[in-house]
Amino acid sequence: MNRQAQAVVLLLLGGAVLRASLTDLHLRYVKEGLRPFLVAAGLLLVATAAMTLWYELRPVAPDAPEPPDDHGHDHGHHGARVGWLLILPVLGLLLIVPPALGSYAAGQAGTVLSDRTTSDYPPLPEGDPVRITVLDYASRALFEQGRSIGDRRVQLTGFVVTGPDGQPILARMILSCCAADGRPVKLGLTGDVPAGLADDTWVEVTGRYTDRIGRDPVNDAEVPYLEVESWRQVPTPKQQYE
Repeated sequence: MNRQAQAVVLLLLGGAVLRASLTDLHLRYVKEGLRPFLVAAGLLLVATAAMTLWYELRPVAPDAPEPPDDHGHDHGHHGARVGWLLILPVLGLLLIVPPALGSYAAGQAGTVLSDRTTSDYPPLPEGDPVRITVLDYASRALFEQGRSIGDRRVQLTGFVVTGPDGQPILARMILSCCAADGRPVKLGLTGDVPAGLADDTWVEVTGRYTDRIGRDPVNDAEVPYLEVESWRQVPTPKQQYE
């Protein structure tokens, strides 16, 4: 692969990164806070490609010596064939929009909640019901037995996963950095449980703390429950990870 072809690949890759980072597409790969770094990386790739193309396509003096060919003919053709394979992931990023991690990933991995050294949580914010994340509710329910929740009504949003007993579970994927390290937080549901919904359906549930605890069959971790009073189906949120 010659330098012009390399520059084209870099240009396509930089364009794909910029396209993802300047739209909501990047939220399927990384956390929102990493967007500036993606934009910077995309701009750097595009700038490198543009400089390479300018250097290769600039007018050359008639008496300028030809650059030496340090590679054998066969090696050059083999390198070119291999080099063009680099464009495949770029085309995949440009043409294929993968779904965010959902029920399949949640079913294959154990819930992320683990032991804490402290059980001090700040009071819940004002509101009835009060909107909190699945992770916040699960942590408060499991590690302090719901003391900071009390009898308050809470409202959570997540997607439905069918549990091993056939009952729906409310889940949300948690990212430390990117989709590669995504892990689920799972909540068992009791009371007015959402029924007749397919996996990956997003719902908003309103309910109260219950001391019921289950076990995740994947890693035998404890899974807290929510006593559901009402629920409704909602559109898939722009930010699907917590």
